[in-house]
Amino acid sequence: MKGLKQIMFMAIAIIMVTSNFLSPFMQTFASAEDTTNSAVTSVTIHYQPAEDNTKDWNLWIWPKDGDGQVFEFSGEDEFGLVAEVDLQGIHNEVGFIVRTDSWEKDGGDRFIDVQSGNDEVWVKGGDENTYTSPPDGEYRNFPSFEKVKVKLHYFRYDGNYEGWNLWTWPYDGEGKRVDFTSEDDFGKVAEFELEKPEGMTKSGFIVRKSADGNDWAMKEFGDRYITKFDEEGNAEIWVVQGTERIYYNPAYIDTHPRILNAAMDGFNQITLETNFPFEWRKWESQLEIENAEIKEVVPFDGNKDKEFTNKVKVKTENKLDFNHSYRVFMNSFGEADVTIGKVVRSEEFDEAFYYDGELGNQYSKEETFFRLWAPTASEAVLVMYDSWDDQTGEELPLEKGEKGTWSTVMAGDQNGLIYNYKVKISGEWTEATDPYVRSVTVNGDRGVVMDLDSTDPDNWNSRKPKLTNPEDSIIYEVHVRDLSIHEDSGIENKGKFLGAAEKNTVNSDGVETGLNHIKDLGVTHVQFLPIYDYRTVDETKLDEPQFNWGYDPKNYNVPEGSYSTDPYNPASRIKELKTMVQELHNQQLRVVMDVVYNHVFAVNESSFHKLVPGYYFRYNEDGTLANGTGVGNDTASERKMVEKFIVDSVTYWAKEYNLDGFRFDLMGIHDSETMNAVRDALDKIDPSIITIGEGWDLNTPLSADRKANQKNAEDMPGIGHFNDGIRDGLKGSVFNELDKGFVNGKEGMEEFIQQGIAAGMDYAETMATYKDPEQVVTYVEAHDNHTLWDKLELTNPDATEEERKKMHKLASAIILTSQGVSFVHAGQEFMRTKYGDHNSYKSPDSINQLDWDRRADFSNEVGYFKGLVTLRKHYESFRMTTAEDIQSHLKFLEGPENTVAYSLDASAFNDKANELVVVHNANEESVEVTLHGNGPWHLLADGNQAGVKTLKVYRSKTIEVPALTSFVLKR
Repeated sequence: MKGLKQIMFMAIAIIMVTSNFLSPFMQTFASAEDTTNSAVTSVTIHYQPAEDNTKDWNLWIWPKDGDGQVFEFSGEDEFGLVAEVDLQGIHNEVGFIVRTDSWEKDGGDRFIDVQSGNDEVWVKGGDENTYTSPPDGEYRNFPSFEKVKVKLHYFRYDGNYEGWNLWTWPYDGEGKRVDFTSEDDFGKVAEFELEKPEGMTKSGFIVRKSADGNDWAMKEFGDRYITKFDEEGNAEIWVVQGTERIYYNPAYIDTHPRILNAAMDGFNQITLETNFPFEWRKWESQLEIENAEIKEVVPFDGNKDKEFTNKVKVKTENKLDFNHSYRVFMNSFGEADVTIGKVVRSEEFDEAFYYDGELGNQYSKEETFFRLWAPTASEAVLVMYDSWDDQTGEELPLEKGEKGTWSTVMAGDQNGLIYNYKVKISGEWTEATDPYVRSVTVNGDRGVVMDLDSTDPDNWNSRKPKLTNPEDSIIYEVHVRDLSIHEDSGIENKGKFLGAAEKNTVNSDGVETGLNHIKDLGVTHVQFLPIYDYRTVDETKLDEPQFNWGYDPKNYNVPEGSYSTDPYNPASRIKELKTMVQELHNQQLRVVMDVVYNHVFAVNESSFHKLVPGYYFRYNEDGTLANGTGVGNDTASERKMVEKFIVDSVTYWAKEYNLDGFRFDLMGIHDSETMNAVRDALDKIDPSIITIGEGWDLNTPLSADRKANQKNAEDMPGIGHFNDGIRDGLKGSVFNELDKGFVNGKEGMEEFIQQGIAAGMDYAETMATYKDPEQVVTYVEAHDNHTLWDKLELTNPDATEEERKKMHKLASAIILTSQGVSFVHAGQEFMRTKYGDHNSYKSPDSINQLDWDRRADFSNEVGYFKGLVTLRKHYESFRMTTAEDIQSHLKFLEGPENTVAYSLDASAFNDKANELVVVHNANEESVEVTLHGNGPWHLLADGNQAGVKTLKVYRSKTIEVPALTSFVLKR
């Protein structure tokens, strides 16, 4: 038999010579997108806002890989708002976001697959799904015609039209045969008219083959219906051999028989996909793979009854090797390189290539050892540069080692060496920064070897403020820049690590600011929004105003350069961050780092993807990236080397920077096994390091029982979860800005607030499975969503400022007297406002800065907050360490509606009291509460003052609690 490649090229030549109509079509239609400047892609988007929603929604729309722009909704129908959008050019896929001008989003990125015929979609408020038909049932009235006229174009890639014709009929009417009577550059053409006096909304057809006296010798698919007619009842459509879809626009038709994809999906499997179906049983005469012997070919979906398919599994006799390149040759369809596919996401891959040793660069003055994990690479090199902006560098080959690693050793002191890695995968070279790198050039585009000992500040040590139990923590969340950037902060190094380390700073009124203020509050931990190297601030343009929260990781193990005084000096950011940590420790404050291992800024530009494509991220069944994070990608913590990276990274920060805690952004994306591995690793370093995270139940393709969310909290001892139950219960849902909670007017919330005060130990398992109060982070506001003050202005616009202050203080009092781990947002103590901006991730300093003038104006409220902190720290009763203690020593008392009262058995904890009673009155008038024990009762907090000193003594069992006020009493 002749070689398959030779036969293939002969077959292509025959098609080109004998099918005269085909050649000009290939030229014309292949370049249609380039030559048809007037062509547009039209899509229709229907949006139904959530009930009672008053926001001014619009759309941000972009063609795939193109720039986005705003489109307004231009009409309404029975479903909701409607936008009919025209984009210049022909686009296979169109992305869109439902948003407001302030970038509040209803869902994440959504996509319309125009290529597959979906040009109209429906979206419901609060629903992540994008529907291709009305989700609540058909409501549209389609036009009806007595007569329709159709022009149908038919293309066969095999060029054989003999015997093919159409069977056509008006919907629910009698059918008739229609022959192809002409041809054009596309293929054969048939024109027909159908009549139905009572009217029709669609017409049907079947493409069939007549042979040997049998009109139905073969048919392509079953009944198909034409549904789009112009006002006169005319329609023009295009259909293609082997493809069921009806095209109304030929620009989307690919008539070149070709291989769409050939991917190594297993060690003995290549998945092959073509744009047209072929007879899969005849693979031996059609298919060949260079460097591999085929064992069998089967349909991808396992259905062996069908004759034709365009997607198959090609099983190989021997294991495929990443060191070899493979190429598929196929009759009529051409050739294609085999790329790395799902094999990297298999358990077999993890078992074969898991490496448990050191990765990255290991520095000593005598030599530096480099080791890279890149098992799918056939070659790898170390690229060395003389400066951060050099265009070319010197290359040093890496030697292939065990478990897919590559390594080399450079003798001598390499401190300051600038380097990257390059890998060759499937025949292509890609350069990337070392994922494990600990020092980088400006903007983090290249790694730097660093003598980390040389970055230790004077008196650097591992001593930490004492922390007996996690429940003793009072966490204060702040952004490095926000803390000091205000013009009247009195801080010299504004927006920098060093600014957060400045002592004894005051504003022009003499009010304490920055670190000085935080220390004065009495909190135990300062949690910083991301301080690793992130993507969206240009470190070469720091003289221009720039802001970002930093939830867009670039180099996970490197401090952010914009927070250093010199981002061009790789050592500065490291030393200055250590200086900040050391000074906070000196001030008896522990430091928590906000870590974001759940996603990256963009997959294609991440080092993970460049070095091991397809491995580090989670994918849907259809091969698209999972998007439970809402930002376009989810990392796959369940894979061994991803888990290893997360654990290695956290332990590096804990050891090198002497950190005291980690807050995991969108922790619910991760798997519980990885979070437990993090906890175990930190326990070996220092068990007092706290681990908390956002345990939301996110829509990512990971089995429900493995997700690191609140519902599986019982599987993750020692890991805290933000309790959104008490957050929303106190002030109303963060997803509905007008929804109210306990403190601002919603009735019937008493039992739910009681559950939150008791650290959620009695929550339904469908909500959370907390087993220990250290697993519960109790809070009412954070950097996300509206501040509490802004929420109160939205929900209670008619309230006076004094009434809102009372609601605000009531919420803070509940947080600081509840069981669990207390968490407050920076500025909460002086009722911080972001002027209604609920998503200030890239808003200017004027929105995000801590306003020290406002701090001065709200000094009484700050004093009250400090008193609550003192009270909590003084009485262990507020900080019980077991669920059993809470059940035994916290008893809720009967009280009026919209009031929560409870007793704490203080004597059980050697507190300087027999009993504590707390009353939270959310009514707009005072209430009477009857205490169950004899007095005297000493009032410690009354809504205006708080602390450990007696404000008043009650000798009766009945006390009157003012409106919107918390009382704390001791007996």
